[in-house]
Amino acid sequence: MSLAIPRGLLEVYSTCPQSKDVPRAEYISRVIETARWSEDIGATGTLIYSDNSIVDPWTVAQIVIQNTSYLSPLVAVQPLYLHPYSVAKIVSSIAYLWNRRVALNMLAGGFRNDLLALGDTSAHDDRYQRTCEYTLIVRRLLENGGPVSFKGRYYTVTARRCLLSSFRGLSCRVRHRRAMPRRSRAGQLR
Repeated sequence: MSLAIPRGLLEVYSTCPQSKDVPRAEYISRVIETARWSEDIGATGTLIYSDNSIVDPWTVAQIVIQNTSYLSPLVAVQPLYLHPYSVAKIVSSIAYLWNRRVALNMLAGGFRNDLLALGDTSAHDDRYQRTCEYTLIVRRLLENGGPVSFKGRYYTVTARRCLLSSFRGLSCRVRHRRAMPRRSRAGQLR
């Protein structure tokens, strides 16, 4: 009996081990093992966490990509860690080099001490608004063939473009981690 999930019918994402839960000497092999069995059962991708206490999720995504045929890394993106242009450039570079889709799990929050350590004292609703603005820029950079300009409350981008416009079939998927703020214009950003 096959346990494989028919591709296209349902999207299932596994969870990549976190570096804090596995001895360093075993971590890469555990990531590879998890990625391969995820692909063997027909999973669409694997969630790669992001916080101050674990290794960089983009480095882990590279390990997943190099050791699987189609599995998409679902990378947790914390806006405090990288500018939206940098995320779009990484996604488009992966598409260019590996012909692989990347899914993004957009994080508005995080552990309070992690946020404070990076100087973020933003209120809850402000963090969601920032994440929406961030996501909008990333999406426009990846979906728009021409230069993107944007001026918002948190980010400004002037006449930037990414490689991905020539890889439209590999457009990334973007997911928000939690419900949107109660009284926010976040849903109005397009």
